[in-house]
Amino acid sequence: MGTHDDKTATCGTICIKYLLFLFNFLFWLAGGAVMAVGIWTLVEKSDYISLLSSSTYAASAYILIVAGGIVMVTGVLGCCATFKEKRRLLRVYFVLLLCIFLLEVVAGVLAYIYYQKLNDELKEHLQLTLVEKYKQPSEEHVTRAVDKLQQEFKCCGSSSYSDWTESRWVRSADAKGRAVPDSCCKTPSAGCGLRKHPSNIYNVEGGCITKLENFIQEHLKIISAVGIGIACVQIVGMVVTCCLYRDLKAEPY
Repeated sequence: MGTHDDKTATCGTICIKYLLFLFNFLFWLAGGAVMAVGIWTLVEKSDYISLLSSSTYAASAYILIVAGGIVMVTGVLGCCATFKEKRRLLRVYFVLLLCIFLLEVVAGVLAYIYYQKLNDELKEHLQLTLVEKYKQPSEEHVTRAVDKLQQEFKCCGSSSYSDWTESRWVRSADAKGRAVPDSCCKTPSAGCGLRKHPSNIYNVEGGCITKLENFIQEHLKIISAVGIGIACVQIVGMVVTCCLYRDLKAEPY
């Protein structure tokens, strides 16, 4: 009777081991995906980050990169712990899973909070950025971000092209009589910003605020979805780890 129970326990342990191995392989791949989303946010969209007054958006991306790196290392550790059947390694693995889970919860909470206050921040900050920083010394990154924003999203000004009338640059001699930057033009060329007729420049309802807000909100949804997805997978992993830990014999000290 005891032998039958031992065989049943052994078969159960083997099944759990292979299940945990499969989980770790998928977990490792997921870590790469999480890291990729974070890096893409910072590299490809870093110009837009300079237009935001708070660092919450960037912080969410950094958390994803750190979490993704830890996930990949943890996946390898989990495979080693599983096949070597070391309870101590399983304990370390479980603690790392828990830490990653908490990191992703923090990233998700930050993304949600930022999602709620994004419109107010853009209304307060984007107009000020256009008026005070565009084409000013040592603000080249802001100038590049504004030009990229207006061209990519086919918009002009914070709320409308008339916002540029308050700009320090437009009022200066450097503008050479331009009413808006050349990046507002539907077909950009040197000096095209001299004419602000709707046939020449972008004039969309809501201006660049609406366009940028929609873009960031969509990206925050991606960050949240990735974080929640990995977190759900981790819960399964922690449960399976506990099952394997329970089935393994205690190691001699």
